[in-house]
Amino acid sequence: MQVASQSAPLPAFKPASGLGNAHLQTILAKYLAPRRPLHTRVEMLQLPDKDELQLNWSLDAEDCSKPLVVLLHGLEGNIHSHYVRGMFHSLRQQGYGVVLMHFRGCHGVANKLPRAYHSGDTADFALFLQLCRSRYPQRPLLAVGFSLGGNVLVKYCGETGADNLLSGAVAVCAPLALAPSSDRINQGFSKIYQRYLLGRLKGTMQRKLAVHADFPLALTPKDIGKIRSIRQFDDLLTAPLHGFRDAEHYYHSCSGLNFLPRVQKPLLLIHAKDDPFLAPAAIPAQLPAAVQLQLCQHGGHVGFLSGTPWRPQYWLDQVVPAWLNHLSHTQEPL
Repeated sequence: MQVASQSAPLPAFKPASGLGNAHLQTILAKYLAPRRPLHTRVEMLQLPDKDELQLNWSLDAEDCSKPLVVLLHGLEGNIHSHYVRGMFHSLRQQGYGVVLMHFRGCHGVANKLPRAYHSGDTADFALFLQLCRSRYPQRPLLAVGFSLGGNVLVKYCGETGADNLLSGAVAVCAPLALAPSSDRINQGFSKIYQRYLLGRLKGTMQRKLAVHADFPLALTPKDIGKIRSIRQFDDLLTAPLHGFRDAEHYYHSCSGLNFLPRVQKPLLLIHAKDDPFLAPAAIPAQLPAAVQLQLCQHGGHVGFLSGTPWRPQYWLDQVVPAWLNHLSHTQEPL
């Protein structure tokens, strides 16, 4: 396995005693997370098509002496997601400015257009990075993406190659092979996660139908209510709303694995073999020189709980800032 010259050996992940099961890791990570207060400054970014994104900035984010880290959440995530809050807090403790970019309509208010967001939606992210670069011309920009946000991040890094505005990036549990991963979450106990995510997606789309008289698809709330899988949702809604022929066209066009060979800036991929959301095909078999893969036996989907169930430690909140710190000390100044 090739790794980047800037790569750093990460400590192995050891699951908390009694929490080796992937589903316990995935589920309990949310409920055992400490309830830390998070104070942010909210900015609404107006987009060229008259839609908007919500940005949540750390209160010290304008301090240009600190590198800026952009966080990208997962499917239907937001500023309240436990993994976002944990990483936000840890990065601030390590001296970074931090900003969470919500995808369209994920900040609790329906976005202004019938379209939404998807796993390959890099245009808004690229626009936001351009804004950051214009505001902070000499400041190092970094990014951490979780799940869907991780796939968006990998796709962006591949699309931009040497022109990537990021000095480095970390993608956690990214569904780099979208088609097999949509099948994986429709199997066995993983259907529980699919039901939860699908319920949120369907609710969002039903609210859109209620407010958009010009909704471009001939679907009724009853039609949406009958959808039974993520793949079916993507086939009927995600794909046609965003210019793809069908789910297969969307999956093929947007899977991060297809863009990985073109990545030229340091990128760390963190993945668990037992991830109940993702198919084994999402684990890359070959890596370009700029990419490092940390493949763990356990961890579930964005879980990675170590320590004990009574005093859990969030491994991601330790190793991701450490990797970014190592990167910052090995790169040439911009």
